[in-house]
Amino acid sequence: MKAFALIPLIALLCACGGGGGSDDADVESSVNAGNDLQIIEKTDFSITAQGSPADGTFTWQQVSGPSLEGFPLEGAEQTLTAPDVKTDSEIVLRVSYQSSGTSAVSDDISISVSSNNQLPLVTVTQTSPETLPSVYKDTVTLSGLESSDPDENGQIDSYFWQLLSGPELNIASFNESTLSFSHPLLESNVNLSWQLTVIDDEGGEASTQYSMTLNKTNELVDANAGADQNIEEFEQVTLDATSSETVTDTYQCKWQQLTGNTETLSNSNQCTTTFFASDVDTETTLSFEVTVTDSKGRTDTDSLFVDVSPKALGLINDSGVGECYNNTQRINCESDDFPAQDAELGRDSFANRLDKVGKGNLAFDYTKLNEFADEVSDTSNSFSCIRDNVTGLVWEVKSAASGTVPNTSLRDGQNHYFWDVGNTTFTDTSSANSTCPDNTSCGVQSYINEVNDLDFCGGTNWRLPSYTELLGLIDYGKQGQSVLIDEAFFPNMPSESALSHLRYWTSQTAADGTSLSQAYIIDMSDGNDLAYPKENTAYVRLVRSR
Repeated sequence: MKAFALIPLIALLCACGGGGGSDDADVESSVNAGNDLQIIEKTDFSITAQGSPADGTFTWQQVSGPSLEGFPLEGAEQTLTAPDVKTDSEIVLRVSYQSSGTSAVSDDISISVSSNNQLPLVTVTQTSPETLPSVYKDTVTLSGLESSDPDENGQIDSYFWQLLSGPELNIASFNESTLSFSHPLLESNVNLSWQLTVIDDEGGEASTQYSMTLNKTNELVDANAGADQNIEEFEQVTLDATSSETVTDTYQCKWQQLTGNTETLSNSNQCTTTFFASDVDTETTLSFEVTVTDSKGRTDTDSLFVDVSPKALGLINDSGVGECYNNTQRINCESDDFPAQDAELGRDSFANRLDKVGKGNLAFDYTKLNEFADEVSDTSNSFSCIRDNVTGLVWEVKSAASGTVPNTSLRDGQNHYFWDVGNTTFTDTSSANSTCPDNTSCGVQSYINEVNDLDFCGGTNWRLPSYTELLGLIDYGKQGQSVLIDEAFFPNMPSESALSHLRYWTSQTAADGTSLSQAYIIDMSDGNDLAYPKENTAYVRLVRSR
């Protein structure tokens, strides 16, 4: 590409005594950067510019393309080194020429640089185990990290491993710089052949092969019972021996329990079996052993421990509800639409697996006691008290109807009392005689005193139950029945028609302002509570701690 500049010379014509004159002329300047070039990356090349008129100065600049060092440069001829490029590229250089008395002119030259990628050098090394040869269960690691790209600014972009020959191996990834696997069980020595292919950042690809030998193992069956477990009572436990290994394609398992409370396995002849942990009172350890037999009759055994902890169910009774419901009908528990119901939570949900001391619906656990607090048979019809094996409390059992109030015996279930515990006083003249019931009204404190004087069921610490203690006797699974308490253990309930309710006093005064004139009752007919005037009468079931 050429460029010219026209410089007009202004001639002054002077007439001086017949003197002569001169003509002006235009002087042009030009520059030629030379022919366009095609070169290969990292090679030397020369460029030469020509300018007119002579004796001017040349200045080179880079206009575009991969960077070349040293610019701007001075001089008509330059020797340069082509840059290292990832792909074919184009460089544009511009030469400017300035001669005396002329304007600067310029010309461009285009230099096409071809990429000349050098393929990567592939190297495979075995980096683990430290001690060779490897043995069964060793982690074997092959590394391609010593592979390299001979290009100065090149790098390895990806790796791809292939197993050309050898046994099937459990390998997490074939596309990393390293590859690892566990030395398998082998009946004889086995040769493995690998191929590693690496690709550089310019798409250049190269491969190499690597051979190695895995040695046979002494034991051809490796039983694996799984890891030790920590669980809570009543939880389902899974014993899984499917991680066992044999050199044959198939094997069988047989489980047996070695120590601890006897558990019932769902299928002891399967490699995976389950059981529900039994009811425990303290931390308990169970142990199990699995025997693995391959198709050639070779065996190996392994064992594990299962630590069982008591479940934090608390020292209160559950609700007694053993079924789940939607808005209208009974449904299977664990429904996502109606979750977390009583029947699937707490002690009652494990009722069929509880190791109960006595008897009772679902998780209720009662033991019958005679008048001396000795245990009697669960089927006995003669008993005076009930021990609640969940809470540890001992409850009064009312005596059978003995007449019509007030002509009844001391602990007749029909008897009812006003609440006069502690410093409670009334403005009326109601008072309790020394014996209850009397012929007008009877205070509960006098009744408590007389029962304690009897050393009833071996105790002199009888009292009114707290709100929570009394509520713990309610079995809400009996909703719809006339009495929500287990009459097999708490017989001789009064007729609801006598007082039009089955309300029983608790020991807790209701916070009803400043008068404190009411105490809480629990109605055994529907399970509801109520703040009830202390001067009214209600039924009483005494309790004591052991």
